[in-house]
Amino acid sequence: MEQTVAPVEMKKRKDIAFYNYEYTTLDKVTISPLDRGYYFGDGVYEVTKVHNGKCFALSYHLDRLYRSLRLMKIPATIAPDELTELHDVLVEESGIQNGSVYLQITRGTAPRVHAFPEGITPNILMYVNEDNPHKAELAKNGAHVITIDDIRWQHCDVKSLNLIPNVLGAEKARQKKCAEAFQFRGDELMEGTSSNVFMVRDGILWTRPADDLILKGITRQLIITKVAPSCGITVIERKIDREYLAKAEEVFYTSTTAGIIPVLKIDKETVGDGTIGPVTKALQERYAGLMAEGLP
Repeated sequence: MEQTVAPVEMKKRKDIAFYNYEYTTLDKVTISPLDRGYYFGDGVYEVTKVHNGKCFALSYHLDRLYRSLRLMKIPATIAPDELTELHDVLVEESGIQNGSVYLQITRGTAPRVHAFPEGITPNILMYVNEDNPHKAELAKNGAHVITIDDIRWQHCDVKSLNLIPNVLGAEKARQKKCAEAFQFRGDELMEGTSSNVFMVRDGILWTRPADDLILKGITRQLIITKVAPSCGITVIERKIDREYLAKAEEVFYTSTTAGIIPVLKIDKETVGDGTIGPVTKALQERYAGLMAEGLP
């Protein structure tokens, strides 16, 4: 049965939200304790950048969302064009010019049982956040990061709600007054707790191949396919171990909400000469241009 979205009848509000085919505000969203996302983390999510009042690279995020739904065996009950319209309406009605749209879909609401309950409908939640100014400061001044063991599951390519290892890693970084934690499986670099990692050596950009052990980040994709080529920078996807990372001339990490963040120190070791390098600066400048141009 096709569902329709209730019309918007409210003034611009930064706390506008969408929950199960109704527009409301965040303080009025009521989520059942029997929502499988609440007690199992049984759901997926996406975060799409909002730049100058428009969603950036939304189609990339929706493609990844439907892949995550498929791998999690959660039925898709809403069409991509409808989700696109919802993003546009929420951004417009919120009045937020620079921020992000959070979208979460859980399997649905049912009494607690591990196997998938039959006959339940996925729950859909969306709202808009403003940019965190601290991330702009990191992009301008650079960041310090730590390294940790990767204790996550084998399907990190799915953008699921199960983020406890990431949360623990991010908190460990915060306690050490660092901005991010790079995760290693044995000697091999995977990614950050909420970011992908790149390094520069001999003017070439290196990053780990995207497989089931890392998330195929949207900013990562854009760096590889659009930004680096337009700057004349070669990108090589290869596994990176601790020894190879230690020889990097530049390091940065990427995410939807942060963009490109230069790394000046990893644990106690300085990266390169301890300043933001020319390749990172060139990529930051071109990426900012791409956002200004817009990308559907």
